[in-house]
Amino acid sequence: MGSMSWERTNTDYPNKTAQKKVSKSLSSFVRRKSRRGLGLGLFTKHDIRSGEFVVEYTGSRIPTKHADTLKTRYLFEVDEDWTVDGSSRTNLARYINHSCNPNCEAEIHNGRIYICAVRNIKAGEELSIDYGEEYFDEFIRPSGCKCERCAVRDLTVDR
Repeated sequence: MGSMSWERTNTDYPNKTAQKKVSKSLSSFVRRKSRRGLGLGLFTKHDIRSGEFVVEYTGSRIPTKHADTLKTRYLFEVDEDWTVDGSSRTNLARYINHSCNPNCEAEIHNGRIYICAVRNIKAGEELSIDYGEEYFDEFIRPSGCKCERCAVRDLTVDR
C-alpha cells in the first residue's frame, strides 16, 4: 500500500517559535471544498512565510509492515519501521492535497512529521504537498492528477 514519505530531516527542528505556533494552528486554517475532482482541502487564514512551520501531521504510530496491509490513504511513512496513520479527522494535515508544484513540504524530526512552507503562501490559499512517487503511482496516476498545475496543462493540451 502506498504511503506518503519525504526525505528531508533535521534533528534541530522545530525551534521554540514553531512549537508556539502549534497551539495557534487550529484557528489558522479552514477545511473546505477544493478543486473539482477532489474532496476537502486545507486553506490558510493568514499569510505564511517561506520556511515557516505550518502544521504537524498527527496520528497513531504503527509498524510500517502493518500499515502496508491497510486500505486507508492517510498513511505517512516516517521510516522503514514506523508509519503514522493520520486518518483521524482531528489531523488537520490530512486535508493537505497533493500538488506537483507544492507550497509545503514535510520534515521528519524524531519520528514527528512537520509541514513547512517552501514559499510564501497568501491568506486564503490552499496548502499543498507532493505526496511522493509511490503514493502518486498507486492512487493519483490511475485517475489523473487534479492539482492546479496539471489541470492547467490538461486544458492547454485539450485545445
